[in-house]
Amino acid sequence: MKVFRIIGRSFRDAFKSVFRNFSLSMASILCATITLLVVAVSLVIAGNVEDVTKNLEKELTIVVYLEKSATEEDAEFLKSTITAMNNVESVTYKSKEEWKNEMSEYDSSYGSLFDNYSENPLLDSFVVYVKDVKSLESVTNDIKKLDNIESASYGKDAVTTIVSVFDLIEKVTLVVVIALIFVTAFLITNTIKLTIYSRRNEIEIMRLVGSSNIAIKLPFVIEGFVIGLLGSIIPIIITIYGYIIAYDRLNGYVIVELIKLASPYYFVFYIALIIMALGSLIGMVGSLLAVRKYLKI
Repeated sequence: MKVFRIIGRSFRDAFKSVFRNFSLSMASILCATITLLVVAVSLVIAGNVEDVTKNLEKELTIVVYLEKSATEEDAEFLKSTITAMNNVESVTYKSKEEWKNEMSEYDSSYGSLFDNYSENPLLDSFVVYVKDVKSLESVTNDIKKLDNIESASYGKDAVTTIVSVFDLIEKVTLVVVIALIFVTAFLITNTIKLTIYSRRNEIEIMRLVGSSNIAIKLPFVIEGFVIGLLGSIIPIIITIYGYIIAYDRLNGYVIVELIKLASPYYFVFYIALIIMALGSLIGMVGSLLAVRKYLKI
């Protein structure tokens, strides 16, 4: 029962302190709001970059053409060999007849062109899907070493550029998020230090009457939690509504349809939960560090 009384009293004192030291609390909440808003934007960018990267992994493939002399048995052997390679997700076979029919259906002029040939001039092929776009080059080189392979390509320059750009964006957003978390913790910690200093007489009295360290620390930790929680409300609202509006205005993609935005439903709510958890946790940890370092209790 004593524990519950201490916790209940700590919550009461924490909320009282937030309103009693309103100017300091508002300054801390405002700082937390601004930094968490930037964190939210960075998380949205990072989430979309990861989503786009996964989509690219599905779209970027290796196109392999077999030699004209390759038989059906050769094709079956090559398919099983390529499928067994490291980092290969799947292999789809498309015969030259399928290519001919598909091209003729797409444009009737191709059908007329093929009629001029006594035999199909196209080649049988494989479309190879890889597990990681970074392995495209190595898998392509391994395929080229096999017998009965006419060519294997994947658009090296375009893929290299795309992978490099998205790797850079992921690293930058990660650094920004980590830096902003430390900035938020620093601001809340220093605000709590000012609050502690303004209440030093009250804390000294609590010490003299025999209050435990936990009873002294807990209200400040809860106060940091409240400040972080309140500071996360505006970023959460802006993130949810802002992203949904942006998604609708951009029709779900950026510049080209290949770069699709993550579906807003569930995605924005995951971001909102992360922001709420970050704000609350940073507030608690920042307050705890301030109490331990400043009061030396």
